[in-house]
Amino acid sequence: MLVIEPFPGVVVAATSRSSGDFAIHSPGVVDRRCAVAGVRPVAWLTQVHGAAVADFSLPAATADHCGVCADAAVTSQVGTALCVITADCVPIALWSDDGAIGIVHAGWRGLLSGVIERSVAAVRKRSGSEARVHALVGPSIHSECYEFGPLDLDLVAGAYGDIVRATTRAGSPALDMPAAVVAALSVAGAAPWIGPGTSGFDTCTACDDHWYSWRARRDAGRQALFIWRTS
Repeated sequence: MLVIEPFPGVVVAATSRSSGDFAIHSPGVVDRRCAVAGVRPVAWLTQVHGAAVADFSLPAATADHCGVCADAAVTSQVGTALCVITADCVPIALWSDDGAIGIVHAGWRGLLSGVIERSVAAVRKRSGSEARVHALVGPSIHSECYEFGPLDLDLVAGAYGDIVRATTRAGSPALDMPAAVVAALSVAGAAPWIGPGTSGFDTCTACDDHWYSWRARRDAGRQALFIWRTS
């Protein structure tokens, strides 16, 4: 498991295959969440590849097993951990200079629906100011392994530019999801955070079997990305 503190009082943790399966209905998943987040309640989601953003800033909404249908969440509560699960899609941790945090699950459909822009706006709103928002992008599938239909690729390129176009190792059209996420963050006015400890996050889930990958190995398991505030 990779754990870093990208900002004072903010902790981001990324699990891998060795940490166990964090899929919603996997046996023992609640214990595994608790092992990562400690005594903190974990706000998890029923992810649907959409653009809904849940707000867990109310104490009544922070209990474990919440499971609301959304692909992103925000909170300003100290001690509440936010979590998304992935097996090729892009997990993103967000935080502001003024204390709000967020988490995002971004597949290509959610990306086109604006889940990243909506999530950044929600973090900024929860901060109660025009605070700067930062993003840490977690492990996901990379372009060399992500063959993508030309028509759908045109849709993503139409939204975020030709920077999202790539090719696979075999020379087929591919979608560069990390590049698309960076483009969406730029549109939203957020900055990807690069600092000590981030090199392990910039990895292809399909290439590296330390991670679950649905596309490469049809894995049913899921890794998780967590973020929480300690102060």
